[in-house]
Amino acid sequence: MTKGVKVSRNVYERFGKTHRIYPDPLTCNCLILPDGTIVQMTDLALHMRYLKTAILLEALRNIKYTMRLRTPFTLDLSQDGRPILLHNGTLVTEVSFPPASRFYEQRTSSDLPYLGNAVLQGMDFLSFQCLWPCQFAKTGHACQFCYSGGVAERLSKRNKPDPPVPTPRDAAEIVEFAVTKEQSASHIQITGGSTLNTQAECRVIVQYLSEIHRVVGLENITGEVLVYTTPPEDPTEVDQVFEAGADRIACSLEVWDEELAKVITPGKARFTGRQRHVDCLTYIADKYGPNRACTSFVVGVEPAESFLAGARYLAERGIVPIASIWIPFGRPVMGKMEAPGLEYYRRVKEGLAGIYEDYDIEPPGSFGLNVCLCRDIWNHRSEINET
Repeated sequence: MTKGVKVSRNVYERFGKTHRIYPDPLTCNCLILPDGTIVQMTDLALHMRYLKTAILLEALRNIKYTMRLRTPFTLDLSQDGRPILLHNGTLVTEVSFPPASRFYEQRTSSDLPYLGNAVLQGMDFLSFQCLWPCQFAKTGHACQFCYSGGVAERLSKRNKPDPPVPTPRDAAEIVEFAVTKEQSASHIQITGGSTLNTQAECRVIVQYLSEIHRVVGLENITGEVLVYTTPPEDPTEVDQVFEAGADRIACSLEVWDEELAKVITPGKARFTGRQRHVDCLTYIADKYGPNRACTSFVVGVEPAESFLAGARYLAERGIVPIASIWIPFGRPVMGKMEAPGLEYYRRVKEGLAGIYEDYDIEPPGSFGLNVCLCRDIWNHRSEINET
Protein backbone atom coordinates (compact mmCIF):
# COMPACT_ATOMS: atom_id res chain seq x y z
CA MET A 1 0.00 0.00 0.00
CA THR A 2 2.61 2.56 1.03
CA LYS A 3 5.03 1.61 -1.73
CA GLY A 4 2.59 1.37 -4.62
CA VAL A 5 2.58 -1.35 -7.25
CA LYS A 6 3.53 -1.65 -10.91
CA VAL A 7 0.48 -2.98 -12.75
CA SER A 8 0.91 -4.95 -15.95
CA ARG A 9 -1.16 -3.70 -18.88
CA ASN A 10 -2.40 -7.29 -19.22
CA VAL A 11 -4.26 -6.94 -15.92
CA TYR A 12 -6.24 -3.91 -17.14
CA GLU A 13 -6.98 -5.61 -20.45
CA ARG A 14 -8.11 -8.87 -18.83
CA PHE A 15 -10.16 -7.49 -15.93
CA GLY A 16 -11.01 -3.89 -16.84
CA LYS A 17 -14.46 -4.78 -18.21
CA THR A 18 -15.45 -7.40 -15.66
CA HIS A 19 -14.06 -5.83 -12.48
CA ARG A 20 -13.55 -2.40 -10.95
CA ILE A 21 -9.98 -1.76 -12.01
CA TYR A 22 -9.26 1.19 -14.29
CA PRO A 23 -6.09 2.84 -15.65
CA ASP A 24 -6.94 6.17 -14.02
CA PRO A 25 -5.54 7.23 -10.60
CA LEU A 26 -8.74 9.14 -9.79
CA THR A 27 -10.77 5.92 -9.58
CA CYS A 28 -9.18 4.81 -6.30
CA ASN A 29 -8.50 1.23 -7.38
CA CYS A 30 -8.05 -1.51 -4.82
CA LEU A 31 -7.16 -5.18 -4.72
CA ILE A 32 -8.51 -7.82 -2.34
CA LEU A 33 -6.30 -10.33 -0.55
CA PRO A 34 -7.52 -13.92 0.01
CA ASP A 35 -8.56 -13.13 3.62
CA GLY A 36 -10.74 -10.24 2.42
CA THR A 37 -8.33 -7.44 3.32
CA ILE A 38 -8.78 -4.42 1.03
CA VAL A 39 -5.54 -2.83 -0.20
CA GLN A 40 -5.12 0.51 -1.95
CA MET A 41 -3.73 -0.18 -5.42
CA THR A 42 -1.67 2.84 -6.46
CA ASP A 43 -0.27 2.01 -9.89
CA LEU A 44 3.05 3.78 -9.62
CA ALA A 45 3.53 4.16 -13.38
CA LEU A 46 0.09 5.72 -13.86
CA HIS A 47 0.47 7.84 -10.74
CA MET A 48 3.82 9.19 -11.89
CA ARG A 49 2.33 10.25 -15.24
CA TYR A 50 -0.53 11.94 -13.39
CA LEU A 51 1.86 13.66 -10.99
CA LYS A 52 4.14 14.85 -13.78
CA THR A 53 1.22 16.79 -15.26
CA ALA A 54 0.35 18.18 -11.85
CA ILE A 55 3.98 18.92 -11.08
CA LEU A 56 4.47 20.92 -14.26
CA LEU A 57 1.47 23.01 -13.35
CA GLU A 58 1.58 23.14 -9.56
CA ALA A 59 4.47 21.46 -7.80
CA LEU A 60 7.85 21.61 -9.46
CA ARG A 61 9.43 21.84 -6.02
CA ASN A 62 8.39 18.22 -5.30
CA ILE A 63 10.04 16.68 -8.35
CA LYS A 64 13.18 15.67 -6.41
CA TYR A 65 10.99 13.53 -4.15
CA THR A 66 8.84 11.92 -6.82
CA MET A 67 11.85 10.94 -8.91
CA ARG A 68 12.98 8.68 -6.04
CA LEU A 69 9.75 6.67 -5.89
CA ARG A 70 10.27 2.95 -6.48
CA THR A 71 8.17 -0.15 -5.78
CA PRO A 72 9.16 -3.81 -5.32
CA PHE A 73 5.57 -4.92 -6.02
CA THR A 74 4.17 -6.00 -9.38
CA LEU A 75 0.62 -6.99 -10.27
CA ASP A 76 0.55 -9.39 -13.19
CA LEU A 77 -1.21 -12.48 -14.53
CA SER A 78 -0.30 -16.08 -13.78
CA GLN A 79 0.18 -18.51 -16.64
CA ASP A 80 -3.49 -19.48 -16.39
CA GLY A 81 -4.64 -15.84 -16.36
CA ARG A 82 -5.25 -15.21 -12.64
CA PRO A 83 -4.15 -11.90 -11.06
CA ILE A 84 -1.10 -12.35 -8.82
CA LEU A 85 0.95 -10.03 -6.62
CA LEU A 86 4.74 -10.34 -6.84
CA HIS A 87 7.48 -8.90 -4.60
CA ASN A 88 10.77 -8.48 -6.47
CA GLY A 89 9.53 -11.14 -8.90
CA THR A 90 8.56 -13.68 -6.21
CA LEU A 91 4.92 -14.73 -5.88
CA VAL A 92 3.22 -13.32 -2.79
CA THR A 93 -0.42 -14.26 -3.33
CA GLU A 94 -3.31 -14.37 -5.73
CA VAL A 95 -5.63 -11.35 -5.51
CA SER A 96 -9.05 -10.29 -6.74
CA PHE A 97 -10.90 -7.05 -7.48
CA PRO A 98 -14.34 -5.60 -6.75
CA PRO A 99 -17.03 -6.34 -9.37
CA ALA A 100 -17.38 -4.12 -12.43
CA SER A 101 -19.15 -0.78 -12.13
CA ARG A 102 -20.39 1.92 -14.50
CA PHE A 103 -20.13 4.50 -11.76
CA TYR A 104 -17.25 6.49 -13.24
CA GLU A 105 -18.95 6.74 -16.63
CA GLN A 106 -21.81 8.77 -15.16
CA ARG A 107 -22.50 12.51 -15.04
CA THR A 108 -25.08 14.36 -12.98
CA SER A 109 -27.98 16.27 -14.53
CA SER A 110 -25.84 19.42 -14.16
CA ASP A 111 -23.14 17.65 -16.25
CA LEU A 112 -20.75 17.17 -13.32
CA PRO A 113 -18.70 13.98 -13.88
CA TYR A 114 -18.66 11.42 -11.09
CA LEU A 115 -14.97 10.82 -11.86
CA GLY A 116 -12.91 13.23 -9.78
CA ASN A 117 -15.83 14.19 -7.55
CA ALA A 118 -16.73 10.90 -5.87
CA VAL A 119 -15.06 7.54 -5.36
CA LEU A 120 -16.08 3.98 -4.66
CA GLN A 121 -13.83 2.49 -1.99
CA GLY A 122 -13.44 -1.14 -1.06
CA MET A 123 -16.54 -3.25 -1.65
CA ASP A 124 -19.35 -0.98 -0.49
CA PHE A 125 -18.27 2.56 0.39
CA LEU A 126 -19.13 5.76 -1.51
CA SER A 127 -17.24 8.91 -0.62
CA PHE A 128 -17.65 12.44 -1.95
CA GLN A 129 -16.71 15.98 -0.99
CA CYS A 130 -19.31 18.62 -0.24
CA LEU A 131 -16.96 21.25 1.20
CA TRP A 132 -14.01 22.15 -0.93
CA PRO A 133 -11.48 23.64 -1.07
CA CYS A 134 -9.92 23.48 2.37
CA GLN A 135 -9.99 26.96 3.87
CA PHE A 136 -7.03 26.16 6.10
CA ALA A 137 -5.05 25.42 2.93
CA LYS A 138 -6.23 28.62 1.27
CA THR A 139 -4.72 30.59 4.17
CA GLY A 140 -1.36 28.92 3.50
CA HIS A 141 -1.67 26.23 6.19
CA ALA A 142 -2.28 23.01 4.24
CA CYS A 143 -1.56 19.67 5.89
CA GLN A 144 1.77 18.41 4.58
CA PHE A 145 0.44 14.98 3.57
CA CYS A 146 -2.62 16.31 1.70
CA TYR A 147 -2.04 16.62 -2.03
CA SER A 148 -5.43 18.26 -2.64
CA GLY A 149 -4.77 20.77 0.11
CA GLY A 150 -1.44 21.62 -1.47
CA VAL A 151 -3.15 22.27 -4.80
CA ALA A 152 -5.75 24.48 -3.08
CA GLU A 153 -2.99 26.40 -1.34
CA ARG A 154 -1.15 27.10 -4.59
CA LEU A 155 -4.33 27.98 -6.51
CA SER A 156 -5.19 30.49 -3.81
CA LYS A 157 -1.73 32.09 -3.97
CA ARG A 158 -2.15 32.51 -7.73
CA ASN A 159 -5.73 33.80 -7.45
CA LYS A 160 -6.95 30.88 -9.56
CA PRO A 161 -10.59 29.71 -9.34
CA ASP A 162 -11.50 26.80 -7.11
CA PRO A 163 -12.52 23.51 -8.77
CA PRO A 164 -16.27 22.82 -8.86
CA VAL A 165 -17.83 20.70 -6.14
CA PRO A 166 -21.01 18.63 -6.19
CA THR A 167 -24.12 20.56 -5.22
CA PRO A 168 -26.62 18.89 -2.86
CA ARG A 169 -28.59 17.83 -5.93
CA ASP A 170 -25.45 16.41 -7.58
CA ALA A 171 -24.62 14.51 -4.41
CA ALA A 172 -28.12 13.08 -4.16
CA GLU A 173 -27.95 11.84 -7.76
CA ILE A 174 -24.54 10.26 -7.14
CA VAL A 175 -25.84 8.50 -4.03
CA GLU A 176 -28.99 7.42 -5.84
CA PHE A 177 -26.97 5.78 -8.61
CA ALA A 178 -24.53 4.01 -6.27
CA VAL A 179 -27.07 2.91 -3.64
CA THR A 180 -30.30 2.18 -5.52
CA LYS A 181 -29.55 1.88 -9.24
CA GLU A 182 -26.24 0.04 -9.30
CA GLN A 183 -26.12 -1.08 -5.66
CA SER A 184 -22.35 -0.65 -5.62
CA ALA A 185 -22.38 1.07 -2.20
CA SER A 186 -24.21 0.68 1.09
CA HIS A 187 -22.17 3.12 3.21
CA ILE A 188 -21.89 6.85 2.51
CA GLN A 189 -19.03 9.13 3.54
CA ILE A 190 -19.34 12.90 3.23
CA THR A 191 -16.10 14.81 3.54
CA GLY A 192 -14.29 17.95 2.47
CA GLY A 193 -11.63 20.42 3.45
CA SER A 194 -11.62 22.14 6.83
CA THR A 195 -13.53 25.41 7.17
CA LEU A 196 -13.20 28.56 9.25
CA ASN A 197 -16.97 28.97 9.71
CA THR A 198 -18.23 25.81 11.36
CA GLN A 199 -21.79 27.12 11.75
CA ALA A 200 -22.04 27.53 7.98
CA GLU A 201 -20.35 24.16 7.48
CA CYS A 202 -22.92 22.31 9.58
CA ARG A 203 -25.76 24.05 7.71
CA VAL A 204 -24.26 23.01 4.37
CA ILE A 205 -23.89 19.40 5.50
CA VAL A 206 -27.54 19.41 6.60
CA GLN A 207 -28.54 20.63 3.13
CA TYR A 208 -26.70 17.69 1.57
CA LEU A 209 -28.23 15.17 3.92
CA SER A 210 -31.70 16.64 3.42
CA GLU A 211 -31.43 16.44 -0.36
CA ILE A 212 -30.08 12.89 -0.21
CA HIS A 213 -33.02 11.94 2.00
CA ARG A 214 -35.50 13.61 -0.37
CA VAL A 215 -34.15 11.85 -3.46
CA VAL A 216 -32.95 8.52 -2.08
CA GLY A 217 -34.45 8.15 1.39
CA LEU A 218 -31.88 7.69 4.13
CA GLU A 219 -33.75 4.57 5.20
CA ASN A 220 -32.71 3.01 1.87
CA ILE A 221 -29.03 3.40 2.73
CA THR A 222 -28.53 0.04 4.40
CA GLY A 223 -25.13 0.90 5.83
CA GLU A 224 -23.97 3.99 7.69
CA VAL A 225 -23.76 7.67 6.87
CA LEU A 226 -20.40 8.96 8.10
CA VAL A 227 -19.86 12.73 8.04
CA TYR A 228 -16.49 14.41 8.43
CA THR A 229 -16.62 17.94 9.80
CA THR A 230 -14.41 20.61 11.32
CA PRO A 231 -14.95 20.53 15.11
CA PRO A 232 -17.16 23.52 15.99
CA GLU A 233 -16.25 25.76 18.91
CA ASP A 234 -19.74 25.04 20.24
CA PRO A 235 -20.07 21.23 20.05
CA THR A 236 -23.88 21.43 20.10
CA GLU A 237 -23.74 22.56 16.45
CA VAL A 238 -23.25 18.92 15.46
CA ASP A 239 -26.68 18.03 16.84
CA GLN A 240 -28.33 19.29 13.65
CA VAL A 241 -26.10 16.98 11.59
CA PHE A 242 -27.23 13.96 13.60
CA GLU A 243 -30.84 15.12 13.37
CA ALA A 244 -30.48 15.33 9.57
CA GLY A 245 -29.48 11.67 9.37
CA ALA A 246 -25.78 11.18 10.13
CA ASP A 247 -24.99 7.92 11.93
CA ARG A 248 -21.48 8.97 12.91
CA ILE A 249 -19.50 12.19 12.86
CA ALA A 250 -15.73 12.36 12.48
CA CYS A 251 -13.47 15.29 13.38
CA SER A 252 -10.05 14.27 12.17
CA LEU A 253 -7.03 15.01 14.33
CA GLU A 254 -4.63 13.39 11.80
CA VAL A 255 -1.67 13.64 14.24
CA TRP A 256 -1.78 13.14 18.02
CA ASP A 257 1.60 14.61 19.00
CA GLU A 258 0.95 18.34 19.38
CA GLU A 259 4.47 19.44 18.48
CA LEU A 260 4.49 17.34 15.30
CA ALA A 261 0.97 18.58 14.52
CA LYS A 262 2.27 22.17 14.38
CA VAL A 263 4.54 21.13 11.51
CA ILE A 264 2.49 18.46 9.72
CA THR A 265 -1.02 19.93 10.19
CA PRO A 266 -0.34 23.65 10.69
CA GLY A 267 -3.90 24.75 9.90
CA LYS A 268 -5.49 22.41 12.42
CA ALA A 269 -2.87 23.31 15.01
CA ARG A 270 -3.54 27.02 14.49
CA PHE A 271 -7.31 27.20 13.95
CA THR A 272 -8.76 24.31 15.95
CA GLY A 273 -6.11 22.51 17.99
CA ARG A 274 -6.21 19.11 19.64
CA GLN A 275 -8.34 20.10 22.61
CA ARG A 276 -11.17 21.45 20.48
CA HIS A 277 -11.27 18.16 18.58
CA VAL A 278 -11.30 16.18 21.81
CA ASP A 279 -14.02 18.39 23.34
CA CYS A 280 -16.31 17.97 20.33
CA LEU A 281 -15.72 14.23 20.06
CA THR A 282 -16.28 13.76 23.79
CA TYR A 283 -19.54 15.73 23.57
CA ILE A 284 -20.75 13.38 20.82
CA ALA A 285 -19.72 10.24 22.70
CA ASP A 286 -21.32 11.44 25.94
CA LYS A 287 -24.61 12.46 24.29
CA TYR A 288 -25.03 9.85 21.56
CA GLY A 289 -23.09 6.93 23.00
CA PRO A 290 -19.84 5.13 22.15
CA ASN A 291 -18.81 4.54 18.53
CA ARG A 292 -20.76 7.57 17.25
CA ALA A 293 -17.73 9.93 17.34
CA CYS A 294 -14.71 9.15 15.15
CA THR A 295 -11.36 10.73 14.38
CA SER A 296 -8.91 9.82 11.63
CA PHE A 297 -5.15 9.64 12.03
CA VAL A 298 -2.65 9.55 9.19
CA VAL A 299 -0.63 6.57 10.32
CA GLY A 300 2.98 6.71 9.22
CA VAL A 301 3.71 10.38 9.85
CA GLU A 302 4.30 10.11 13.61
CA PRO A 303 5.80 7.42 15.86
CA ALA A 304 3.56 4.38 16.34
CA GLU A 305 3.71 4.84 20.12
CA SER A 306 2.39 8.39 19.82
CA PHE A 307 -0.51 7.34 17.61
CA LEU A 308 -1.42 4.42 19.86
CA ALA A 309 -1.32 6.62 22.97
CA GLY A 310 -3.82 8.97 21.32
CA ALA A 311 -5.95 6.08 20.07
CA ARG A 312 -6.18 4.60 23.58
CA TYR A 313 -6.95 7.97 25.18
CA LEU A 314 -9.85 8.48 22.79
CA ALA A 315 -11.14 4.89 22.90
CA GLU A 316 -11.36 5.14 26.69
CA ARG A 317 -13.93 7.90 26.06
CA GLY A 318 -15.95 5.91 23.50
CA ILE A 319 -14.38 7.67 20.49
CA VAL A 320 -13.36 5.59 17.44
CA PRO A 321 -9.75 6.08 16.29
CA ILE A 322 -9.52 5.48 12.53
CA ALA A 323 -6.15 4.53 11.08
CA SER A 324 -5.70 5.98 7.59
CA ILE A 325 -2.43 5.10 5.93
CA TRP A 326 -0.05 7.75 4.63
CA ILE A 327 0.59 6.93 0.99
CA PRO A 328 3.63 9.07 0.16
CA PHE A 329 3.01 9.76 -3.51
CA GLY A 330 1.86 13.37 -3.43
CA ARG A 331 3.73 15.70 -1.07
CA PRO A 332 6.67 15.23 1.29
CA VAL A 333 6.05 15.10 5.04
CA MET A 334 8.83 16.37 7.30
CA GLY A 335 11.06 16.52 4.22
CA LYS A 336 10.58 12.93 3.07
CA MET A 337 8.34 10.74 0.94
CA GLU A 338 9.16 7.36 2.44
CA ALA A 339 6.75 5.49 4.68
CA PRO A 340 7.91 3.50 7.75
CA GLY A 341 8.86 -0.16 7.51
CA LEU A 342 6.75 -3.25 8.14
CA GLU A 343 7.56 -3.44 11.86
CA TYR A 344 5.92 -0.04 12.38
CA TYR A 345 2.64 -1.28 10.92
CA ARG A 346 2.83 -4.52 12.93
CA ARG A 347 2.96 -2.42 16.10
CA VAL A 348 0.01 -0.34 14.90
CA LYS A 349 -2.01 -3.43 13.96
CA GLU A 350 -1.42 -5.22 17.24
CA GLY A 351 -1.89 -2.10 19.35
CA LEU A 352 -5.11 -1.05 17.62
CA ALA A 353 -6.57 -4.57 17.75
CA GLY A 354 -6.05 -4.58 21.51
CA ILE A 355 -7.59 -1.12 21.90
CA TYR A 356 -10.66 -2.06 19.86
CA GLU A 357 -11.21 -5.16 21.95
CA ASP A 358 -10.44 -3.54 25.32
CA TYR A 359 -12.97 -0.72 24.84
CA ASP A 360 -15.52 -2.41 22.54
CA ILE A 361 -14.79 0.02 19.73
CA GLU A 362 -16.07 -0.69 16.20
CA PRO A 363 -14.87 1.38 13.23
CA PRO A 364 -17.20 2.34 10.35
CA GLY A 365 -18.03 0.11 7.39
CA SER A 366 -18.40 -3.61 6.93
CA PHE A 367 -15.38 -4.37 4.76
CA GLY A 368 -12.02 -2.67 4.63
CA LEU A 369 -11.40 0.65 2.93
CA ASN A 370 -8.60 1.41 0.49
CA VAL A 371 -6.45 3.54 2.76
CA CYS A 372 -7.81 2.57 6.20
CA LEU A 373 -6.43 -0.28 8.29
CA CYS A 374 -9.04 -0.03 11.00
CA ARG A 375 -11.90 -2.17 9.65
CA ASP A 376 -9.54 -4.93 8.51
CA ILE A 377 -7.96 -4.90 11.98
CA TRP A 378 -11.38 -5.01 13.65
CA ASN A 379 -12.53 -7.89 11.44
CA HIS A 380 -9.45 -9.90 12.48
CA ARG A 381 -8.98 -8.50 15.99
CA SER A 382 -9.43 -11.81 17.83
CA GLU A 383 -6.81 -13.68 15.86
CA ILE A 384 -4.43 -10.69 16.02
CA ASN A 385 -4.80 -10.52 19.80
CA GLU A 386 -4.12 -14.26 20.11
CA THR A 387 -0.70 -13.99 18.43
